[in-house]
Amino acid sequence: MMNAIAMDRQAVHEDYERARQTFHRLLDSASEEELSGATHGTKWTNEQLLWHMLFGYMVVLRLLLLVRVFSRLPRSVSRVFARGLDAATVPFDRVNYVGPRGAVKFYGPRRMGAAFDRVIDSLHRHLASEPDARLARGMHYPVRWDPFFKDFMTLADIYRYPTRHFDFHRRQLTLRNGG
Repeated sequence: MMNAIAMDRQAVHEDYERARQTFHRLLDSASEEELSGATHGTKWTNEQLLWHMLFGYMVVLRLLLLVRVFSRLPRSVSRVFARGLDAATVPFDRVNYVGPRGAVKFYGPRRMGAAFDRVIDSLHRHLASEPDARLARGMHYPVRWDPFFKDFMTLADIYRYPTRHFDFHRRQLTLRNGG
């Protein structure tokens, strides 16, 4: 049995709300010209990068499920799974790059804002109902996929991940009101 992990849930909830407010401020204040402008250090436009930032929160909902499943298995199972995903980094990077280019055509700024609200609300509910003992459970991750993935991450780490991802990419935006 794993020990419970200390996690400042309130700080994570506050980080989610800060990201929500920032995301809406960025979307609401950006002109079409700014949204279609280039970013710092990526090949995406500002709008595409904003979608990628939203997607960082969306993917956490799926990661929560993966942690719950893999954390009940021997660690070697998630290690093999993570190494297999690491081996697929090149196709992952391609999908990760192309995805936002297509997604913004479907979502657009208005839908992105609504989707951000839905995913943040869902993460708040999940985190609030998460038993303390479960926060210490974890699994191995494909460290080549994301600079914020560590070899082994707990559920508590996963709840903190999307805001770290968000803050990193926010610095790459070139929007006059927060990029």
